[in-house]
Amino acid sequence: MREVTMEGQTTHIMTDYVLKVLRLDTCADLIVGDEMIRGISGGEKKRLTTGEMLVGPARALFMDEISNGLDSSTSFQIIKYIRQIAHIMDGTIVISLLQPSPETFELFDDVMLLSEGQIVYHGPRDNILEFFGTMGFKCPERKGIPDFLQEVTSRKDQRQYWCKGNQPYCYVSVPQFVQFFKSYSIGTQLSDELKTPYDKSTIHPAALAMEKYGISSWELFKICISREWLLMKRNSFLYIFKTTQITLMSLIGISVFWRGRMRHDTIADGGKFFGALFYSLSNVMFNGVAELAMTVLRLPLFYKQRDSLFFPPWTFGLSYCILKLPLSLMESGIWVILTYYTIGFAPPASRFFGQLLALFVIHQVALSMFRLIAVVGRTLVLANNLGISALLLTFVLGGFIVSKEEIHPWWLWGYWASPMQYGQTAIAINEFLDPRWNTPNNDPAIDASTIGKAILKSRGIFMNGYWYWISIGVLIGMSLLFNACFILAITYLESTANFRTATITWQAENDNLQSEAEALVADSDVVSNANVIENTPTNRNIRGMVLPFQNLSLAFNHVNYYVDMPTEVDNQVTSGNRLQLLCDVSGAIKPGVMTALVGVSGAGKTTLLDVLSGRKTTGYLEGSINISGYPKNQETFARISGYCEQNDIHSPHVTVYESLTYSAWLRLGPEIDRETRKMFVEEIMELVELKFLRDALVGTPGQDGLSTEQRKRLTIAVELVANPSIIFMDEPTSGLDARAAAIVMRTVRNTVNTGRTVVCTITNQALIF
Repeated sequence: MREVTMEGQTTHIMTDYVLKVLRLDTCADLIVGDEMIRGISGGEKKRLTTGEMLVGPARALFMDEISNGLDSSTSFQIIKYIRQIAHIMDGTIVISLLQPSPETFELFDDVMLLSEGQIVYHGPRDNILEFFGTMGFKCPERKGIPDFLQEVTSRKDQRQYWCKGNQPYCYVSVPQFVQFFKSYSIGTQLSDELKTPYDKSTIHPAALAMEKYGISSWELFKICISREWLLMKRNSFLYIFKTTQITLMSLIGISVFWRGRMRHDTIADGGKFFGALFYSLSNVMFNGVAELAMTVLRLPLFYKQRDSLFFPPWTFGLSYCILKLPLSLMESGIWVILTYYTIGFAPPASRFFGQLLALFVIHQVALSMFRLIAVVGRTLVLANNLGISALLLTFVLGGFIVSKEEIHPWWLWGYWASPMQYGQTAIAINEFLDPRWNTPNNDPAIDASTIGKAILKSRGIFMNGYWYWISIGVLIGMSLLFNACFILAITYLESTANFRTATITWQAENDNLQSEAEALVADSDVVSNANVIENTPTNRNIRGMVLPFQNLSLAFNHVNYYVDMPTEVDNQVTSGNRLQLLCDVSGAIKPGVMTALVGVSGAGKTTLLDVLSGRKTTGYLEGSINISGYPKNQETFARISGYCEQNDIHSPHVTVYESLTYSAWLRLGPEIDRETRKMFVEEIMELVELKFLRDALVGTPGQDGLSTEQRKRLTIAVELVANPSIIFMDEPTSGLDARAAAIVMRTVRNTVNTGRTVVCTITNQALIF
């Protein structure tokens, strides 16, 4: 991570300062990681995204929900530092936040309040309560101002803030707020400022950045080369696996085409050698298919950095292509070294290096072709379909499956455009024009003087030696063309994520209408359930359920958890070769009690949750975990527990009811009849308040279907239909505003009221305490 933020330098005061402010100094030498590689925590990744922008020279920063998944202390520290940038360096900063604490809110100078796509207020933070007070709405003393601002424009929550007791309450719509603000003193002042022309003479010419990038293109290119080399070393397993694969395939080829059975006396013998050459060519072409997934997975980060002007696209594209050259040469060399003489190809060294050159060039063509297809497709599904289709066309029209003479005239253009044809021509000419194939041809059906030329002619391949170099030249040209198109594609094509903006507005309108309908119908339940949240455990009523379950407690004693450390950071982070993530942790969780795991980002909340639930399959665990006094057995524990992940993963093409029914049918025992299962699913839908969304499609996040808060409730419901006794929830309110988080927490409280044991990791503790 340090190499990424510091651009390869060993030390930099600005980077070290940002790492310290963002509390990333403790994990500065750890890899970031992803879904498959253990790395830093989710909150630390969020802070890393912020730090990636703060270390740069930008003075206009637009930050979207940078506090998601962070504790209030860390959020306060980050916003405080950003405020210093705005004041000291005269920066322009706009930040959107979900669930900001009152202390964090106090750090802002101006507030822009939006509702239904319209600006309700835009002005000094100190005057915003005065503005709403003028309209008859007052923030209660113990109410956070951010929560008040969000709810005061809502039809459902607005009434409780009405303070003009001598006048009857009447709902104030968003357009009415907007019109009043335009006539308000701050609104008129803002309008006057916008009407005043900008005076350029008051600003020094040096204040305007004239360069698109911070440093020269050559320096950026060298940095990209260094970064690509670093990533290749960190991802060395993939390249070792590819090398092992090509080695195994070469050994299989050796066993099939062993030189003891490979003669060179007749045209039929030449057919075996031709098959061995085609096998070599096919493996080299197929070896390039991995470039599809490797490139597609790199695109999201590339698009973010390209659009933020980190570097010109050509520096990334060129460095990406150049560093694949030595790997391509190594893989081609391994294949030729292992197969050439063991199969029994032409013995002269010139022929050996001729085949090596041909396979190396065709491998480069395969890599560049699949690289281009990946950028054009931009998604794994589309790129794989396009890539496999292109590969099949290349094989069919390559001249081996169907010779040139047998291809229909309207497909000859495909024959001349197929890189397979030129690769096959090069390696076939290199082999069959060797002197050992100069035996006179006795087949009158083929007009050729030697067996070698007869074999070439029977396959529709040119018999002149210069066609070897023509084929090599064409393949090099194809590789350069594909690489040039690859660089152009990453320069001008947009990310597929940008295509969703057209549907977000329409979906947002549907969500608003749906939310209002829910609010109007369930208003009475909201009040009663909201009061339940504040009740003590002894005063709660335990709800009955259609399916019985056993109340179970969870106890853990002296739990320690360790993970192995990479060799290069052993001496920097730990004194040994293990890093301890949980240190002598003990505790107990009772049924019917909602237990919150709280702490700063990176404190180990999710780690403890994963250890207790048995989701940690690596590392070293010490201590004891008991379920109602009995040692936990993971094989049976999975039947009585549920785990709600922070990332809501659902099938987008089914409805809410279908999602729950599918989960219930898979996870409930066979002794439960069909009607009981249906009744239980209906009961769970009522419990998590999804009745109104019964027939709604789940959809794709950010594109269509359910909102984030509704997807959270569906995640909880999918686990509840398994009728577990213990529920683990990882950040159930992450990414939600205060109102949506309250709805989710009401669902969690309803779950606790059934008598289940519930454990949550919570970043914003204000929702519970």
